Amino acid sequence: MIPVRNEEHDLGPAVRRLRAYCDDSFPFAARITIADNGSTDGTWALARELAEELPLVRAERIERPGRGGALRSVWAGSDADVCAYMDVDLSTDLNALLPLVAPLLSGHSDVAIGTRLARGARVIRGPKREIISRCYNLLLHASLGTRFSDAQCGFKAVRADAARALLPLTTDSGWFFDTELLVLAERAGLRIHEVPVDWIDDPDSRVDVVATALGDVRGIVRLGTGLARGTIRVPALRSPDPLPPDDGWCGSTGRGTGADTGGTGSPPRRLSRELGSFVLVGVASTAAYLLLYLLLRGVVAAQAANAISLLLTAVANTAVNRRVTFGIRGRAHSARHQVRGLIAFAVGLALTSGALAALHASAPRASRAAELTVLVAANLAATLVRFGLYRSWVFRQDAAPAVSRGGAGGEFW
Repeated sequence: MIPVRNEEHDLGPAVRRLRAYCDDSFPFAARITIADNGSTDGTWALARELAEELPLVRAERIERPGRGGALRSVWAGSDADVCAYMDVDLSTDLNALLPLVAPLLSGHSDVAIGTRLARGARVIRGPKREIISRCYNLLLHASLGTRFSDAQCGFKAVRADAARALLPLTTDSGWFFDTELLVLAERAGLRIHEVPVDWIDDPDSRVDVVATALGDVRGIVRLGTGLARGTIRVPALRSPDPLPPDDGWCGSTGRGTGADTGGTGSPPRRLSRELGSFVLVGVASTAAYLLLYLLLRGVVAAQAANAISLLLTAVANTAVNRRVTFGIRGRAHSARHQVRGLIAFAVGLALTSGALAALHASAPRASRAAELTVLVAANLAATLVRFGLYRSWVFRQDAAPAVSRGGAGGEFW
């Protein structure tokens, strides 16, 4: 399947190239479906022409825009053994198509994804998209406990039986559909195969990066809340791996069953260790925050860039501090910790937003360097406040004694 919207210039060459590849180099029967989701130019007329001209090419019209809705509509009605899709710009080298679908046809795996972030991938794209992509996938690891490396690569395949089970559970009709499908597949115990791909980014891509990022954050909150509360129930479709992903929001893979504020030794020593770890995590978070702020500042206002950057780094910061700084392992109370962490984030947002407002009130034409200086100072103050909140409230030990007590070491991701 190739989902398209207003792609009349790229559609013809892409479909002809893909059809030629499938006829000459692909060892399995393959049908190409052009899914036009809400085009307002000549894309739909061209899609119908291609369907009449080329064998095993068909066109379907979905009136509402949205890649997720188009994928769900076409895949749900497909009679193929494997359903796959790729972007119309063919950014992914077509030689990765066979490695993508072969594990599904053999029964080894249930879902397959192209990844631009694993070893062996060769990627040509700008630093802005590269950084946003890596930050987004780190956010998924931290907040939803995912283990796949690249959620949004436009190159995926799924066995038809798995698709029939998963598609009714999905609700997103936009870009977050990919992430939603993968998270549900992982929670269902399905095996996800990853294929490192050669990827050349399309410089003319019409994707609104900021709007997509905001939609993805909303999707993470909705999906994480539903899984934590049990309002989203995922059936077990295959025996899970020995270390299944966390049921709550945090991505800890420890086996503990209780909330553990971990660490041994005297209280002063423990406080010193926790503070040192918190500072290191805070430095990394602040660096990520400032980098995201600079990337977003070119396309949105200062307050919006500040809020988005803080939100993206706050969830990851809470998850890492939960596991590394305070030694809390297991699934117990992970959703509650994230909610409290977001409240602590709101305190930081108030401090940094207030500092920005004060700067712009006194110097309306303040430079980016001045903005960053003020934000660094405000973040230092917010960090001290957050540490106090984390230690006394966010990760406060419950009245019941902890079952196990672990240190701050170990791998998080």
